[in-house]
Amino acid sequence: MPLQNETEPAGTLGERMKLALFKVTRYRNVWDSGWVDVNDVTAFVGQNESGKSNLFEALYRINPFSADDIYDIDEDWPVDDWGNKDPSTLVCEAHFALAAEDIEDLYEVAGLLASDEGEDSQLTAEATEGEEVAHVAPEIPAELVLVGSRSYDSGPMFAVAGDQAADLDPKSVDAWAKRYVPKFVLIQDYGLSGTQIELNQLADRYKKLHWHGLTNEEQTVKIVLDLAKIDIDDFLAKGGTAEGRTVRSFDKRAASSYLSKQFRDLWTQKKVNFHIEIDGTTLNIFAEDEAVGMPVRLHRRSSGFRWHVSFAWKFTHASKGHYKDCILLLEEPGVHLHYSGQRDLLEVFQRLSESNTILYTTHLASMVDPAYPERVRIVETQANNHTTVKKGVVSSQRAPMAVVELSLGLTGDMSGLLGTRQTLIVEGGDDALILHKLSGILRSEGKPHLSDRIYLWPARGAPKTPMYAAFAVGQGWDAGVLLDTDHEGQTAKKKIDELVLKDLAGEQKARFRVLMLGTAAGIKKTDAAIEDLFEDQFYIDCVNTAFGLAIKPGDLPEDGSDMITKRVERVLIERYGHKTIDKRRIMSEIMSRFDGWEKVSDLPKGTPTRAEKLFTAINNAFSAA
Repeated sequence: MPLQNETEPAGTLGERMKLALFKVTRYRNVWDSGWVDVNDVTAFVGQNESGKSNLFEALYRINPFSADDIYDIDEDWPVDDWGNKDPSTLVCEAHFALAAEDIEDLYEVAGLLASDEGEDSQLTAEATEGEEVAHVAPEIPAELVLVGSRSYDSGPMFAVAGDQAADLDPKSVDAWAKRYVPKFVLIQDYGLSGTQIELNQLADRYKKLHWHGLTNEEQTVKIVLDLAKIDIDDFLAKGGTAEGRTVRSFDKRAASSYLSKQFRDLWTQKKVNFHIEIDGTTLNIFAEDEAVGMPVRLHRRSSGFRWHVSFAWKFTHASKGHYKDCILLLEEPGVHLHYSGQRDLLEVFQRLSESNTILYTTHLASMVDPAYPERVRIVETQANNHTTVKKGVVSSQRAPMAVVELSLGLTGDMSGLLGTRQTLIVEGGDDALILHKLSGILRSEGKPHLSDRIYLWPARGAPKTPMYAAFAVGQGWDAGVLLDTDHEGQTAKKKIDELVLKDLAGEQKARFRVLMLGTAAGIKKTDAAIEDLFEDQFYIDCVNTAFGLAIKPGDLPEDGSDMITKRVERVLIERYGHKTIDKRRIMSEIMSRFDGWEKVSDLPKGTPTRAEKLFTAINNAFSAA
């Protein structure tokens, strides 16, 4: 990462430009990664030494934040092809999707005017033998791909892909791209001990070794000083006079205030104030939780907290304090954080992805969000030690699969068990409990029930079901998913369709089906969830018992969703002051009533009919050819 004054500010168009895909070739153990498409947030999962870092380092140099970062053929050429080193070899190619405003601006800057006689002329009309030639501007396309590439012996180069290249001046395209393409920021070492540093020694080392010769600790302190616009030599000189020390005290306060604000803007979960203290040439950094009110030296804080600080300040530095217009390449973020901190970090990524592209490597199950299976890329090492990248949540190698399985709450033994069964993914544990109970009662009287071959696999809510579905299909299981007929269920179904799970299931010679609960159970409502297998009155009775209320069917709203949980929730909020509906409390009451159900006649009115239709639909879906 460079110092702040070593790189010109990026233009403003970069925030609308997206990295779409990239490919790395002939770089260390990456012989040919294949094309890797990326999202706003993309997680690269793989074991140590699989090549994740090599992918990031090669990609980073397409448009590095530090202009001094280059490929070194004597260090980076694949060792198993050492005798064939070729400096002209293309190392990385990246495609950027331009938005409408980018395209218009590029055509205005680099567009070639064409004569009506088919002759090209750049920007100005020409005359031929005293006659004026009419020139027309090229039609601006709706879509345009900008290609960035770099070989061992050249710097980054940019060009337009496809037929549109003929409309634009290549040199102007390259110059425009180098101004507006988002900068890549590679963060590999987050270590920050927070110990004191002697500024005079730091200044000497920086003059002799420059940025890349500094330790991570020294780089972080240099970043702190850069963010605060403090020149070390000037700062030390001020300490030689009383007036200088007074000015320096204001510099320290301004720096402390700025760093505190930037940290709070990024990490909204914690309110912390930082204090920079300098005694002679010795710099110390203190951190003070507002809730505590007592500053302590940074090195006394947890490694997880120091990780947050290091990341925040490095990202602040890289993005000029704006937290946007960057492509962040993060190596193993969150490895120093506990579970809740890792989940918080995923939320930070989600927020930052609105104006940045984030790629990160991980071997932590908690850093793989089951709600976003489309974000996962598996990095594998082939038998020849070359790296390959696969899209999806299935790998032929044990290490990355262990990460994915743990993120889904699976053990290896359970994964093997499900592979021998027909597996129906349901939205949660409550769905599984209710379906098992109803199936058992219907079975006891010889009525349609859930087939013994079908195993119910609870997900953790509708948004997570696509991840479970992708895993099941990738494993080649005979599987399906049962979704509520509501907004979340429909959204999950759309994502499953976008993941092309049905097509993938065909390729894997597996079968996959999506069932919507309302249709399958014959529920005459627009929206339906598992609770709608029961009559509305039964659910209202459970709510009243759970909360000590006296809600009547007539109290329920007629407008909006007709799902019973949604209607009851509005009453609880609007009439009784609840913040939301506590489904766990209501489900506990439902479960207690389950204990008294032994035969079909014990079930609430209408429930047996809807349950029979649902189980018949499920069984038929799994038995169909």
